[in-house]
Amino acid sequence: MSPWRDWLPFGKVPELSAEQLAERLNEVQLLDVRTRREFLAGHISGARHLAITALNHGTVAALQLDQRRPVVAICRSAHRSIPATRQLIRMGFEAYQLAGGMKEWWGKNLPTDEKGYRQ
Repeated sequence: MSPWRDWLPFGKVPELSAEQLAERLNEVQLLDVRTRREFLAGHISGARHLAITALNHGTVAALQLDQRRPVVAICRSAHRSIPATRQLIRMGFEAYQLAGGMKEWWGKNLPTDEKGYRQ
């Protein structure tokens, strides 16, 4: 796939269901790619924030994610997380998206943190 097509918000990428992610929270790193406002309104505890519009090699490197641990990209409805997952894979990460996004997480009544992550 050409680089510009990697940014399209559709197509197949590896994914985890909300239930699968809930079971693996201690094994994975969470990257929430929604806007800061969306993130602060409620996110999965432990998630790091990096808006999809700012995602690039430099900003991902600044987060100091562990290349040996899987990363799960999260957005509201699993559209922004598709290109984020593709970019993370291109950067050498084992990456997944949260299937159905936060809408699915909330729909399963799984816990969220509303305190906000401070970098």
